[in-house]
Amino acid sequence: MTFSEAVGVRSFSPMLTLVGLLLVSPLSGIPFFPTICAIIVLLVSMQLLMGRTHIWLPQMLSSRSVPAEQLRRAIDWLMPGARFVDRYTGARLTVLVAGPARFLIAGICVFLATMMPLMEFIPFSSSLAGIALCAFGLSLLAYDGVLSLVAHLVTGAVGWLVISAIVQSEQLIAG
Repeated sequence: MTFSEAVGVRSFSPMLTLVGLLLVSPLSGIPFFPTICAIIVLLVSMQLLMGRTHIWLPQMLSSRSVPAEQLRRAIDWLMPGARFVDRYTGARLTVLVAGPARFLIAGICVFLATMMPLMEFIPFSSSLAGIALCAFGLSLLAYDGVLSLVAHLVTGAVGWLVISAIVQSEQLIAG
């Protein structure tokens, strides 16, 4: 059994959260990095939209293994962060993260992925999309609708940022 099969529908959450964390980091200032992340988000979100029960990974990735000692060290390193997240998340307003809402979240993640290449023209603006992706990923993992609402608000800010940047650039060109 692969990791994706063992984790099931929650296998999408860590991928969205990981990409979101990478986008929040200073790495988002590297040219084309947000676009590469956008491609990953697009691939993950499309699988969720297609109704897959777990994330599909290429054979060369899914057949990899990690030595037990390395895995234990990684888990020990991640535990303080996981405890912090667990303290503030939980199963709240689950209607916003279950059933049809999962498809809405996946669709919004597709929207974020399509905006990220445009956001490369404004340095570090893709970090805002990274915050939304982290929040969506964690909300799906913890069944936390409140966190999903936060992600929706941040996504609205991303849309506003991109639209206002486009309008301003058109005004500069026109005038």
